[in-house]
Amino acid sequence: MRTVKDAKERRDEILDAADELFSQKGFDKTSTNEILEKIGIARGTLYYHFKSKEDIMDALIKRYEKVLFENAEKIAKDKSIPVYERIVKVVKALNISEQGNGQIIDHMHKPQNALMHQKTQATIIKRLTPLLTGIIEEGIEKGLFQTPFPYECMEMAIIYASTIFDSDMIVLSNEQRKERMQAFIYNIGRMLMIEEEGASYLKQIFERKEV
Repeated sequence: MRTVKDAKERRDEILDAADELFSQKGFDKTSTNEILEKIGIARGTLYYHFKSKEDIMDALIKRYEKVLFENAEKIAKDKSIPVYERIVKVVKALNISEQGNGQIIDHMHKPQNALMHQKTQATIIKRLTPLLTGIIEEGIEKGLFQTPFPYECMEMAIIYASTIFDSDMIVLSNEQRKERMQAFIYNIGRMLMIEEEGASYLKQIFERKEV
């Protein structure tokens, strides 16, 4: 007897199959035929839910986005956490390797998944910038920061960090990475016009593993 599944269940099944295949073979080397064969559905069923293989990839990125930002958004809204700590906690919440979501990392770091990597980075920039901007604006009200361009400062910082600390873009030794991080924190302090004491405190928080 043919099994009839509701639209959401069938859509999730397609995404699960694609997720596994992209992880094993990469996006470029996975065909829609392989996705069809893995689930045992007709091509028309797949195209009822998704227009193309890239459409499937976009839906997977939205899945990842939910995982990546669910915790970060909770932290950003929690005003019981001091401003400096909240900035660092939001950034570290996106460290998906520490959260145990290693499958996402595996996807992103395959050469065959370059487009997926690029789109995920664009999503991070788009979603993270306003989250951090809200915290910076709160810090401005409290006299911690003085920049007239909170959104632009955060956008520049995120774009820089997503490039310089991405091992697919730039290969750094541990010592070079440490130096870049120190320079990054220093320049964030300059952009936000943080006093020396505040910049030093921010650096300490970044270096604390428990944050």
